[in-house]
Amino acid sequence: MNDDVRNIALGVIAAGISAALGWLARTYLWRRKLRRKQEFFGLPENSESLLVVNRDPATAEPAVHRFDVFALLELSGLIKDCGANVEVATQDTVRQGFGERTEFCVGGPASNRRMLAHMTAMLPGIRVNADPEPGPDRSAFHIGADRYRMEPGVSEYVLLVRLAKSRQARPVFLFCGQRAITNQAAARYLARHHERLHRKYGTGPFVLLLKVLNSQAYGPDVVELVADVTRTALRPLPETDSAEAVAQ
Repeated sequence: MNDDVRNIALGVIAAGISAALGWLARTYLWRRKLRRKQEFFGLPENSESLLVVNRDPATAEPAVHRFDVFALLELSGLIKDCGANVEVATQDTVRQGFGERTEFCVGGPASNRRMLAHMTAMLPGIRVNADPEPGPDRSAFHIGADRYRMEPGVSEYVLLVRLAKSRQARPVFLFCGQRAITNQAAARYLARHHERLHRKYGTGPFVLLLKVLNSQAYGPDVVELVADVTRTALRPLPETDSAEAVAQ
């Protein structure tokens, strides 16, 4: 074997080794990223999850608003990426607790009784005005001593929540918006920022207040984080504040 053939053979071997090492490194990083995603969502391979959909409050028929359907599609993509299975249920058919499988609950308490049950049990520091009559406080959020009113199509709020009974229990994610398009905005925000949220909160709880800006022009894409209201949301309102919030 002359020097030229030897050099070519060594080059081929070196290229093969480099390619193999690169593939192994990429596979390791991909698997680590997937494990972190599965850990954050509580969705190991082939696990079960539940999507709870609300009803469209604008119609008397059992229907789902199209923006809530889009939110479900965003969440279905996340579940599929984790290799988990999903069951879709309407808000009036779920008769079970939480913690055994990951749950994604979409819609405000006025259109989703499951959401109302979760918020009453786990978010005592938050009240949502569910009065169907038009008015400045319709669908307003009362969080601690602060009130957040919506301007339809201009400035609207949504709560993005992750809660769990314990570190070992499967979490429940809540997407509680003032309008259907804000539910989709929160689902998209979660899909885009779950890695950052995992780095900050791990598998612990969080309650984030998001603002959807100019949805009439930008749809669900322009979202800003207003505040982390976890501590306030998990602490019961003072009796006077609670009574005022319920009255409104």
